[in-house]
Amino acid sequence: MMEILKTLKGRDFLTLGDLSVEELGCLLDLAAEMKAGKVKLRCNNKVLGLLFYKASTRTRVSFEVAMYQLGGQVIDLNPNVTQVSRGEPLVDTARVLDRYLDVLAVRTFAQEDLQTFADYAKIPIINALSDRYHPCQAMADLLTIRECFGKFQDITVSYVGDGNNVANSLLLGCAMVGANVRIATPPNYEPAADVVEKAKALAFGKSEVMLTHDPVAAVKDAQVVYTDVWASMGQEEEARSRIPLFQPYQVNEKLLSHADSQAIVLHCLPAHRGEEITNEVIEGAQSRVWEQAENRMHVQKALLACLLGAE
Repeated sequence: MMEILKTLKGRDFLTLGDLSVEELGCLLDLAAEMKAGKVKLRCNNKVLGLLFYKASTRTRVSFEVAMYQLGGQVIDLNPNVTQVSRGEPLVDTARVLDRYLDVLAVRTFAQEDLQTFADYAKIPIINALSDRYHPCQAMADLLTIRECFGKFQDITVSYVGDGNNVANSLLLGCAMVGANVRIATPPNYEPAADVVEKAKALAFGKSEVMLTHDPVAAVKDAQVVYTDVWASMGQEEEARSRIPLFQPYQVNEKLLSHADSQAIVLHCLPAHRGEEITNEVIEGAQSRVWEQAENRMHVQKALLACLLGAE
């Protein structure tokens, strides 16, 4: 495992597509072993920068705690108090931060901004969320699923709601590990077409990739039922108008009754209780939302350790 993971040292992590299937599996293995206390790695005196253009609770705190536990340090590069808020070009910011930091995690609206940082900085750049992908979240999702079922083969993951960045990354992640994945969205809210095609290519001969507008068909006999907010950050003006359109996709006890009797419920948080998920479900016996949130820290610790060449 560790020999494979050494190949990640110094690389960028902008999407799950940056990993091979074998590398993703080994990262999940390492995260599980670090969580269990079986492996302890150190990144002493390494510095992680967090450049977040969007609000964050789980991503920010989990990255900070992970880096501290590895023996490193964290600098919060709040855009509001740095020159990026006054229009400094990203290419200049990237080249300067490259001289100060050992690794940079960026949460931004545009995937293209992440690529710019990757093009102009030599240090590893991590996607801490963009409009297109949320790869760290997907790794935490996969770790949680494996913890609950011990495998990915013959596991069906059903995501209902908006075909957003989380859906895109979940598609790729499930296809890579061999889990079936079904995405149910209202018409015109499907995941990115090119991501769907890539997931189908990755899953070919191993698992199912299904898109539908029928939430019941999506969750039927599924082992995992997953949802996210109906309007992501930057779409606040659309939030109210989306509610009637998305209401049939609410994860409630009625919808959950169509899933496998041992199904678990996931949500990447924050949740709008009473909209995409009911209070009864998120607080219910089948919810694994809090384990899922915790696993953000463990997968990101494993990722940081590999990108920084921890020992």
